[in-house]
Amino acid sequence: MQGRDLREQLNAFLARHEREFTEFRRDLHMHPELAFAEHRTTQRLIERLRGAGLAPRPLPHTTGLVCDIGSDQGAGPTVALRADIDALPLSDEKDVPYRSTVPGAAHACGHDVHTTVLLATGLFLAQQARAGALPGRVRLLFQPAEELPGGAREVIEAGGIDGVDRIFALHCDPRLVTGQVGLRTGAITAACDQVLVRLSGSGGHTARPHLTADLVYALGKVVTELPAALSRRVDPRAGFSLVWGRVSAGSAANAIPDDGVAEGTVRCLDDSAWHAAPELITELVRSAVAPYGAEAEVDYRRGVPPTVNEASSVRMLQDACTQVLGPESVAATPQSLGGEDFAWYLEHVPGALARLGTHSPRSSSPMLDLHRGTFDVDERAIGVGVQLMAATALTALWEGARSASGDPVQDAALA
Repeated sequence: MQGRDLREQLNAFLARHEREFTEFRRDLHMHPELAFAEHRTTQRLIERLRGAGLAPRPLPHTTGLVCDIGSDQGAGPTVALRADIDALPLSDEKDVPYRSTVPGAAHACGHDVHTTVLLATGLFLAQQARAGALPGRVRLLFQPAEELPGGAREVIEAGGIDGVDRIFALHCDPRLVTGQVGLRTGAITAACDQVLVRLSGSGGHTARPHLTADLVYALGKVVTELPAALSRRVDPRAGFSLVWGRVSAGSAANAIPDDGVAEGTVRCLDDSAWHAAPELITELVRSAVAPYGAEAEVDYRRGVPPTVNEASSVRMLQDACTQVLGPESVAATPQSLGGEDFAWYLEHVPGALARLGTHSPRSSSPMLDLHRGTFDVDERAIGVGVQLMAATALTALWEGARSASGDPVQDAALA
């Protein structure tokens, strides 16, 4: 399909359904559901997809669903598109008609937009499939529990990406104006893990530290020396960062405690450094406390890997933007040390995450940041997201089909 034809079809589709999609997003916004509790959201999606003649499949043992569009004969490539459907456990502070009706829960990260964009994209692609215009299959992944996180791994364990050749997603970005799409090759978000270091010893009087294990002193060594040692053991280009958020030991000024803890987060932009982190941190903690007679226990809890965008997939996103939104829509986007569990899919399947501008260019108000009770979006971003995701899916399908047939495919990416 030529770019102009696709753009015209998308514009016509969005013009017919703009009100429906806006109302759908607002309904989700009014009824946010937290991780693994997105029952109403899942049911609403199932009903709308079935109404379009599709066959959504609820995920086993959890919320969320998978829905295939196109060939059921295994012909052609399979491209997956993912949206996260959960909300955040914080209060909605906006004064709008669609304000959250659920105390202590709000769509303050834009997942209501992601979900609406993917639903609308699926409805458009279903039309294309009925017209014989899909050279393969598109799989919609409506994933629960991104904020927890854990939902991506549930989708993977349920077979959600079995047979998938490439995967894409988008995320709202209030730093970009509506109509812009942020792209980046390589790491776009960081790994985000937690580490808990617990020290133990015999304890004793502060007058006689030489007769016991001075837990507070040893803990101080861990807190100060571990980040310093990591800066010399990990390639600086990996963006490796250990920051402590909690340090606790003792209850009296003249008593050396018999235990103490330090807890913090590990963030990293390099996949290989992330995989090596638990063993390295355990080694360095034990080395730091060994001279002081303390015992160290390290509880390293995996969160998410870095989201590393694959070059060909970024180029497909860029081509899709150029086709349906114009070359001026493409914006280079910075790396973030925030975590995003879309990264788990990219451990198995090549793909990319794009950032969707949500700040109205006509607005004089400051940009409303993510994860705040005041967060909201310019709802015209929904249509932009649909254009982006639909065009990307079609671009990836057609290129996958040409590649399978032996036709050359140009491979250049946004640096």
